[in-house]
Amino acid sequence: MAGSDALTTSDEYQDLLLESAEFSDFLLGLATMSATLLGADTRTVFCTITVERNGAPSTMSSSSELGRRLDERQYAADAGPCLTAVRQQSAVLVEDMATDQRWGKYAQAALSEGVQAMLAVPIRTDGSSRAALNCYARKAHAFDEETVSLLETHAASMSRILRLALRLHAPQAYPEHLRSALKSRAVVDAAIALIMLQHRGGRDGALELLQLAAVSSNRRIQQIATDIVDGGSFSAARLDGG
Repeated sequence: MAGSDALTTSDEYQDLLLESAEFSDFLLGLATMSATLLGADTRTVFCTITVERNGAPSTMSSSSELGRRLDERQYAADAGPCLTAVRQQSAVLVEDMATDQRWGKYAQAALSEGVQAMLAVPIRTDGSSRAALNCYARKAHAFDEETVSLLETHAASMSRILRLALRLHAPQAYPEHLRSALKSRAVVDAAIALIMLQHRGGRDGALELLQLAAVSSNRRIQQIATDIVDGGSFSAARLDGG
């Protein structure tokens, strides 16, 4: 599925950095460039950029809202393909979410959103930071050998400009209460995805079920969502609070 466009030039990277007011804007540009490089419909293939500073994911940008949600679910669990690529600095290919056993609950969440394959490729940075390009596809076995090679080359081409951007932009500090809010939102999203998968319904219906469970049990949605994610099913949530 490799695209036919040439790799992004150093001038294009420099222009992007100069024109981006914030680091997040710059990363969004990189993610969008990466999705365009694949030469596919952005509704079927989309990309994210994960940057980890001082041992914690501090910045993420995505060419789609779904990509953001899927990455944040990995942040909540502190595990998943993109974090593995970042921390081990090696490419991670999930050819078919339905059969891959490495990240069971995360794979279920991805499948419920219609994502069937993923490729995460590290981007070399300086010592205190690590990064990865993450590509999601709605079709299994979407990333063939040629595409993997193309994206590894593309990630390598981003290394220099990303290192420069990291030096120009100070880390975005996340106070503890904001980190907790991010994790809480990701857990709720993961629970909604599991309910969607198990009940074969839409996102709105899954959220309604979660809200009804909270009202009937007099518990917070986040508590029930945590039970669902830990237990792997909606019925695993102890709705009576006991």
